Amino acid sequence: MSDRLRVLICGAGIGGLTAALAFVRGGAQVTVLEKAREISDVGAGIQQSPNAMAVHTALGTADDIIAAGVMPGVGIIRDFKRGRVKLRTQMKGAYEGRYGHPYVHIHRADLIDILRKHAVNAGADIRLSRTVTAYENRSDKVFVKTDHGNFTADILVGADGINSAIAAQMQGQGSARFTGQMAWRGLVDASDVSPGLIPKDASVWAGPGTHFVSYYVRGANLINFVAIKEKADWTEESWSKPGDVSQLRQAFKGWDKPVTELLNACGACFEWGLFDRPALPTWRDGRAVLLGDAAHPMLPFMAQGAAMAIEDSWALSQAVFQNSDIETALRRYERLRKPRATKLQNISKSNAGLFHAAGPAALARDAKLAAARALPFAQKMRFDPIYGYDITTVI
Repeated sequence: MSDRLRVLICGAGIGGLTAALAFVRGGAQVTVLEKAREISDVGAGIQQSPNAMAVHTALGTADDIIAAGVMPGVGIIRDFKRGRVKLRTQMKGAYEGRYGHPYVHIHRADLIDILRKHAVNAGADIRLSRTVTAYENRSDKVFVKTDHGNFTADILVGADGINSAIAAQMQGQGSARFTGQMAWRGLVDASDVSPGLIPKDASVWAGPGTHFVSYYVRGANLINFVAIKEKADWTEESWSKPGDVSQLRQAFKGWDKPVTELLNACGACFEWGLFDRPALPTWRDGRAVLLGDAAHPMLPFMAQGAAMAIEDSWALSQAVFQNSDIETALRRYERLRKPRATKLQNISKSNAGLFHAAGPAALARDAKLAAARALPFAQKMRFDPIYGYDITTVI
């Protein structure tokens, strides 16, 4: 593949910036088109599991991510009322030993800033306030229209999320589907809660139709939380819609003390509906290709949405660099990534039932978790195919 391969990426989120860095590191000429006026992210944490960190290591960003993040000691699932431990999994130290890479919690804005700086320093051209309106495949290139001029490239990458303009043209898809789940998220200064109240772990409190997640970011100075609740109707997908803190507190009234105290210390939150789409028949059309949520939107119940976009980015770049024919490269990428992404989509959906079980289903869930406590090897067997997968050794 020519070292002047021209790659046009739609979207400057985690997937788009990772793809930009992967392509430019391989010698491609990369332009990223982002419709926002600035690259930013409303305050929120994100989890980077070992499979994602494998790509960051290959791209040279892992050290910066580790320095900006927090490595959780253990992963814990607790009872929502009394905080009884249902399952505990050692993470810090154990994951590095088993998977070769750590598990890191990081502020989204910090991760995006790290990826952006590395991509720009490597030579990527990021253009803001550019909305892609259409693309057209031609014999030897792809022609892309935006609201501020037109572009041509060898490949167009749609990394523009669940409401992807590229996917909409490619698939003619309609609106995303509401899953019956809504979420609040927020950040609390660690100094605003009792010392030691929230452990420096990946903590989940599971309750009927509801669950609560907490972990630290920004050098353990901030506590990130995500609170999920089943809800019959919802209309918005926006991550930046301000939430009502009083409603949030009411939804988790009577929960374990760490949850209620953390929410009492919370001054502001955001809320959003969780949406997904049916599996797409294909992720490619001529020289246009999708990755991340544009190709396979994922519910957050396995914390693998960003990780899959990061894996996609590496796989796509390497498939293109290893194949001189674009169509062959994109076909190889889709064939490699689609089964894994679909599997993780299904696991993420099923975890909602695990966390939100009630009545007899909760008793069955607790029995399975008790068995997992008694058989640690079973936990490893569950996580090995997810966290032990290293896309940089596959392609």
